[in-house]
Amino acid sequence: MNQKDFKQYSNKLGFQTGSLKPSIYALCDYELLQKYKISLKYYLNICKKYNIQIIQYRDKINTLDIQKENLIYLKDNCAVPIIINDKIELIDYADGLHIGQEDLDSYVKNNRTLSLKLIRTKVKNKILGLSTHNEVEILEANNLNIDYIGLGAYRATTTKAVENQLGDKLPYLAKMSKHPVCAIGGVLTDDIINNTTFNVIGSGLLTNKRN
Repeated sequence: MNQKDFKQYSNKLGFQTGSLKPSIYALCDYELLQKYKISLKYYLNICKKYNIQIIQYRDKINTLDIQKENLIYLKDNCAVPIIINDKIELIDYADGLHIGQEDLDSYVKNNRTLSLKLIRTKVKNKILGLSTHNEVEILEANNLNIDYIGLGAYRATTTKAVENQLGDKLPYLAKMSKHPVCAIGGVLTDDIINNTTFNVIGSGLLTNKRN
């Protein structure tokens, strides 16, 4: 799904900043799926239940070949954009890429703007998202050729160490972004966070699991 298609897709489904009803961006962490004994097939059933609009696939444990197979499975079995976390080498099998702040320092040292340009060259016109955590990172992101930012952490989470918990500051910071904002970190499915477009939900979708 290219950038133009994504924008049309977003407009059609009403992904608008400040919407009273949050859209859900599912964080599919393969390690969590294993912990809860959930298959990709059943995970997609959960996504349908919650009317998920985007899925980000994160995998820190499998080989690239297995990750490729899983991405292909997700794309073949659901009709929403599939974003790969970090693994730019798998971009051909996904609709987009999500990167962290550390990735902007991994391409060209001391030149984050040029690093992003190189990443965009590889991603081409697919969706590109960037994690942010504070005002400085948001303002920098405003000048980058990306499609959305992840902003958090909103709350403390049991699945990842959180150094900076934004809480009620998140809506204020989100308002600074010229890009759509995805609230992340301890976010619940029914949270309504002003000035954001998506609630990013990871383990919260797996609570009512079935084997």
